[in-house]
Amino acid sequence: MTTVSATFPLVRRPVPLWLLVLVTFSGTLAMHMFVPALTVAAQSLHVDAATIRMTISVYIFGLAVGQLVYGPLSDVFGRRPTLLAGLALYTAGGLAAALAPDVGVLVAARLVQAAGGCAGLLLGRAIVRDTAESNDAVRRLALMSLMTMVGPGLAPLVGGLLAGAFGWRAIFVLLTALGVLNFTVSWRLLPETGRPGGTISAGGVARDYRALLGSPRFVGFAFGGGCATTSFYGFIAAAPFIFINQLHRPIREVGLYLGLLVVGVSLGNILASRLVGRVTIERLLMAGSLTSLAAAIALLAALLAWPPGAVALEALMIAYCVGAGLCSPAVSTLSISVDPRLIGSAAGLYGFTQMTIGALCTTLAGLGRDPALAAAAVLVGAALLAQASFRVALRTPARPRAPA
Repeated sequence: MTTVSATFPLVRRPVPLWLLVLVTFSGTLAMHMFVPALTVAAQSLHVDAATIRMTISVYIFGLAVGQLVYGPLSDVFGRRPTLLAGLALYTAGGLAAALAPDVGVLVAARLVQAAGGCAGLLLGRAIVRDTAESNDAVRRLALMSLMTMVGPGLAPLVGGLLAGAFGWRAIFVLLTALGVLNFTVSWRLLPETGRPGGTISAGGVARDYRALLGSPRFVGFAFGGGCATTSFYGFIAAAPFIFINQLHRPIREVGLYLGLLVVGVSLGNILASRLVGRVTIERLLMAGSLTSLAAAIALLAALLAWPPGAVALEALMIAYCVGAGLCSPAVSTLSISVDPRLIGSAAGLYGFTQMTIGALCTTLAGLGRDPALAAAAVLVGAALLAQASFRVALRTPARPRAPA
C-alpha cells in the first residue's frame, strides 16, 4: 500500500478546534433534539404522527443534498463566506420553526434549518484538511469526531427536558441562539482557509463532480467510507424492536444501549488519534474496517447459532462501532485529499454518500420478520463492501501533491 504524504495546508495557523466542533455538531443537534418532542408537537399542531415525522425526514434530506451544494460553493467563494451563509440560514430556519403557526411552515422551516446546518458538517472537515498535513489532519478529525459525539448523545435528553418544561418551541429557541453564537464567533475568529476561484457555473460544478466520480480512488474511499461509518444506523433503527420485542428488555434500557454505541465510536476515534504517526493512514483504515467486519460476522453467526443475550449482542455492536470510529477520520482524510483543487467538492460528495448509505442501511434493516438478523446481515454486507472498496482505492495511485 502507498502512504499518503501529500501536504497542502493553505493556512499555517490552525483554526480553533472548539469552533469547528461547535459548527459541526449544530447540524446533527437540530435533528436529534426534536425527536423526543414529536408527540407534543403533533398534539399542539393537531396533526398525526406520520405528518409530524416529516419534520425529521425532510431534515435528513436537507442534510444530504445540501452537502452537494456547499462543497463546490466553498471551492469557488471560499470556506468563510460559505460557512457564514450556512449559519445564517440555520439561524433563520430555527427562528421560523419556533414561530411556526402550522405543520406546513414547520416542515419548510426545518428544510431551511437543515440547508444551513449541513454547512458546518461539511466545511468543518474541509477546513481541517486546508490547515493540516495528512497525519495531523487525522488527529484533528479524530478529536473533532470524538467531541461532536456529545451532541447526538445528549440531544434527546436536552430536547425532552426542554419540551417537558417549556414546550416544543423552546427547542428551536435554543437552536436559534446556538445559530447566533456560531455566526458571531465564526465571523470574529474564522480566517479564509481555501483558495476561492471567484466564479461558479453549473457546468463547472458538474465537471468537478464528474472528475471525482471518475476517480476510482475517490469512489472507493467515499463508498467504502459510507459503508464503514454509517451502516450501523441500520442497527440503531432496529434497536428498539430487538431489545424490547425480541430480548424483552425494558424500554428505559434502550437509550443506554444506544449510548454505549456512541462510546464505542468514541473509543475508536481515541485509538485513531493515538495510533496515527505510528502506523500509516492506510493501515489504520484497514484495521478499523477489519474490526467491524469481524464483529459483524460474529454477530450474524451468534444469531444463527443461538439467540445471544442483550449483553453479548451489545458487546459485539460496540466492537463494530470501535472499528467504525477507528477508520472514520482516516477515510475522511483520504477521500477529501484525492484532488487538492477540489477539497470542498470532495467533502460534499463524501458527506452525501455517507448520509445516503446510512439511509439505505436503515431501510434494508427494516426488511424481514427478524430485526436482529436483518440488521446483522446489513452490517456484514456493508463491512464486506467497505473492504472491497478500500482495496480498490488503495491500489489506485495517488494524485501528485499540489505545488506550494
